[in-house]
Amino acid sequence: MESNSALAEKLNVAWKFFYGRGFVDGFGHISARTADPDQILIAPHNLGRNSKPEEFALIDLDGKRIGNEAQMPSELPIHLEIYKSRPDVGSVAHFHCLYPTCFSMSEVELRPTYFLASIFRGGIPIHPDSRLVNDAERGVSLARTLGPHRAALMKAHGIVVTGADIVEMTASVFILEDNAHRTWISAAMGSVEYLSDEDMAKIEPELLKTRGPYRRIWALCEDEVRERERIES
Repeated sequence: MESNSALAEKLNVAWKFFYGRGFVDGFGHISARTADPDQILIAPHNLGRNSKPEEFALIDLDGKRIGNEAQMPSELPIHLEIYKSRPDVGSVAHFHCLYPTCFSMSEVELRPTYFLASIFRGGIPIHPDSRLVNDAERGVSLARTLGPHRAALMKAHGIVVTGADIVEMTASVFILEDNAHRTWISAAMGSVEYLSDEDMAKIEPELLKTRGPYRRIWALCEDEVRERERIES
């Protein structure tokens, strides 16, 4: 398992990538489970565009801060309750992304239309409560809606996306947004043609066997962050 410092470095790269891509629009936070499964590193409240790895806060799954006084996101229970209910999850993101959020307010269903989105073959449930997830009860309810799925929409609110690690979470957020964008365009052009479960049953294993798409998207992530830092230096 990676050290906390290595995890913080990766979270920082992911955060800067999301910021540069517009996923962070004044709202949003990401986290990762540490080698101690009862502790996580998380983006604190108001983490800025020019974040540093040391700014990510270490807390336990009761929300207790460990060695820091950072202000926590108001929707911290999203992370805490998902980690408690899903031992397979190693990283969590919550954003208010434009395209997928629109599908939580539309008659058009967000399902895989683009081949990479076959990783969401199990479905993308919609959490019916649009309120801030700012207490344990609401966090438990959201975790229940998420169930075993990779991601869930929060009605008229945003998205929550999980991954076994930071790389998988980052790629999954990217793919979810990209699939929503492509589906939105398709819906504007006429009827939407979703991938069949039969097709996804063939595509998904190939994508996950080597984790190739995850690695390619993470490479893009690192490259964009390096280029931004080069320009701004």
